[in-house]
Amino acid sequence: MSYSRHSVVLVTIACHLLAFALAVPTCGQDDEDCRESRMHPDFVSTNTRAFYQTRIVDEETTEYWRDQGKQFVKEKLSAVPNKKIAKNVIMFLGDGMGITTHSAARNLLGGEEKFLAFEQFPYTGLSRTFNINQIVADSASTATAYLCGVKAMGGTIGVGGYVDRTDCQQTSNTTNYVSSIAKWALDAGKLAGVVTTTRITHASPAGVYAHIAERDWENDSEVKSACGSDSQVQDIAYQMIHGEVGSQLSVMMGGGKREFVDTQLYAAGKRSDGLNLIEVYQNQSSKNAYVETLDQLNSLNLSSVDRLLGLFEDSHMLYHLETDELSNQPTLEEMTRKSVEFLSRNEQGYFIFIEGGRIDHGHHDTYARLALDETLEFSKAIQAARELTSEDDTLIVVTADHSHSFSYSGYATRGNDIFGRTPNTPADRKPYMTLSYANGPSYETFFDVEQQARRDPTTLIKGVANDQFPSTVPLSSETHGGDDVAVLASGPWAHLFSGVYDQNTIPHLMAYASCLANGLTACSQ
Repeated sequence: MSYSRHSVVLVTIACHLLAFALAVPTCGQDDEDCRESRMHPDFVSTNTRAFYQTRIVDEETTEYWRDQGKQFVKEKLSAVPNKKIAKNVIMFLGDGMGITTHSAARNLLGGEEKFLAFEQFPYTGLSRTFNINQIVADSASTATAYLCGVKAMGGTIGVGGYVDRTDCQQTSNTTNYVSSIAKWALDAGKLAGVVTTTRITHASPAGVYAHIAERDWENDSEVKSACGSDSQVQDIAYQMIHGEVGSQLSVMMGGGKREFVDTQLYAAGKRSDGLNLIEVYQNQSSKNAYVETLDQLNSLNLSSVDRLLGLFEDSHMLYHLETDELSNQPTLEEMTRKSVEFLSRNEQGYFIFIEGGRIDHGHHDTYARLALDETLEFSKAIQAARELTSEDDTLIVVTADHSHSFSYSGYATRGNDIFGRTPNTPADRKPYMTLSYANGPSYETFFDVEQQARRDPTTLIKGVANDQFPSTVPLSSETHGGDDVAVLASGPWAHLFSGVYDQNTIPHLMAYASCLANGLTACSQ
């Protein structure tokens, strides 16, 4: 069917009138122009300038944007690739920090035009996060990729693709083990460390030092339940204290005390082998320091310490927004500063893995406020590392293991509260939020199953830290996303990190820049 120009105009006007009256245009099957208006609806009929509370001087002028673009071109033209050897490598991992997450988090700094610390790094690439058997990966297999340089099966850590999840027999076969860049650094005479806001035995940090077929085998009780009491499988906590890499780490900080102590020795303990692995660590050397609070960490004389273990919670560390003056828990920035200062005394340099792990946990519970605040804390830690090091000899790489089903949408006007509603109203005449999830545990909070209707989300979101945000599919835990994640780099050979590549490429790029003997290096060219 074809339309005259007059008919098209009438259809278009009708669509806009309906959009104004009902906020959702209704179009016929063949009304292409009307459907186009539905794809890009002009929901806000009032002057959006009235909503724009964060207007920047001269932003409305043509010259402002042209000058901005020209300045970026000049910066790129003046950039000279740094081809020096990276004495130090710092890898920052924002667990679950998809591009949507750090894009939305900018608003908390004061507006969409702001930059997180790592977003100002000179080189950016995209990492493809699928693993061998899943198009949407978990944090264990991704840790094997970005730390050990190989893709693996979901749920496994530090083992090759021949090992299936929960395979007790193959876990004990050391020929299946794949080493992390931390081992490559140790073999080169460097120091190595791991810092996280999760349990230090959790999937991401465990990728630094563990080899295991099941990410949940954090203590021996879990191993016995899955593999029997006679199994030769060593749990993750045991590997951190006794393993080839774990026993050489200079810095280990995070949560997870419960995984290291027998339940008979400590009320919150999870072990059943009678061990207190924290005491084992302390007895290994008088220069092995152990701390449980921020005060203890700050009072530590690092010059008299060879190794530092800090376990600040029984399980994961508290969200930043959950802490107060009584928490006595270090922030990720404080742990980063202490770690970099401690490791910097080694003339040969160091590798350290630093994870903002609770971004992921906030998203899984649809706690958007917590997830985005953890992203800001992650950015602060990166800024601290940049201040304490030199781009001349320190490569900093920032990335994520995977994204989430997190959406940032709805044509909100500049200056709107990122945690607020969109300015338009959909067909059911109830507002919807700028932030939401494709699935998750908040479904029944925002959807009345009996009435088969959405509830008004603005009456349910109270402005508190643990506000849940709407999800559209009911699941007990919101899921990861399969989209690519950003990789941002600064320092020696940072220009290598541009492009689109598989996640397992990342440690090979870091090794090249730092001349670690696992193959191709900058020193061999």
